[in-house]
Amino acid sequence: MPTVAEESIDAFQNYYARPPERPKKKSFKQMVYDNETQEYFGRTVESWAKIGVFYTAFYGVLVALVAICIWAFFQTLDPRIPKWTLDGSLIGTNPGLGFRPLPEMENVESTLIWYKGTQHENYRQWTDSLDEFLAVYKVPGLTPGRGQNIYNCDYNQPPPKGQVCDVDIKTWSPCTKENNYSYHKSSPCVFLKLNKIYGWIPEFYNSSSELPENMPKSLKTYITDMEKTQAHKMNTVWVSCEGENPADQENVGPVDYLPIRGFPGYFYPYQNSEGYLSPLVAVHFQRPKRGIIINIECKAWARNIIHDRKERLGSVHFELLID
Repeated sequence: MPTVAEESIDAFQNYYARPPERPKKKSFKQMVYDNETQEYFGRTVESWAKIGVFYTAFYGVLVALVAICIWAFFQTLDPRIPKWTLDGSLIGTNPGLGFRPLPEMENVESTLIWYKGTQHENYRQWTDSLDEFLAVYKVPGLTPGRGQNIYNCDYNQPPPKGQVCDVDIKTWSPCTKENNYSYHKSSPCVFLKLNKIYGWIPEFYNSSSELPENMPKSLKTYITDMEKTQAHKMNTVWVSCEGENPADQENVGPVDYLPIRGFPGYFYPYQNSEGYLSPLVAVHFQRPKRGIIINIECKAWARNIIHDRKERLGSVHFELLID
């Protein structure tokens, strides 16, 4: 009869004894399904069923909670009205000014419009860019709602509720597609647009006696004449384009604006209405000096538009170079 010490040694040896080796195929089969214990991957069917029920319920509740949170969040939003507007938004209340045509994507940081006036292949990229940008203005069906709510507005005829104003660019000769936007005559047209800010209402310079001192003299003269001849058009966000430096001012030559020198007030406030088209001003540089880079700065003028050349507030800068 073994002693207590011998039993302890036998138990120790049996505990640490190497288990019998199984063939690899048999080990893999037993890992998937063990016929002796009726287990799949080391668990019984009942055990797998409990795990499946638990995780199904856990992730089901989790998905439901996320869905409820997202639903509650979207109840606070309006598809057309931003949650934060004007001073409460990141955009603020000072609209910027943009220009078209823009350089190609590989030169996205450039603001230089450069071409040779006598070579169609050279200036075609600029006219093609304008064609693409102006397509929604020429074909009403391209706008949301297929242009069914477009209205022919005027200063004494603002758009009714639910309607948006038309921007008829077909008569802005020579700044038309049929005329190559005058690029072939080395007198290019550049289109300006005021960036959209929901709910922003311009405070117009609608009196020639209250114009700011730093406003260009040519624009002051234009406003004074407009006040005498077409006083009903004074509610306009005025526009000026001139050379940025004295040398540029000499080289830029005469400038014309179509259809008028500014953005009509009946386009504001912007309320994200379906089919809304931003008002445009076509700036026609009639005789810019060739073979030299001309720095041009355009500004929008209203009492609540601040100009900051460094931050490009209320203005836009670009260059012209016509070889």
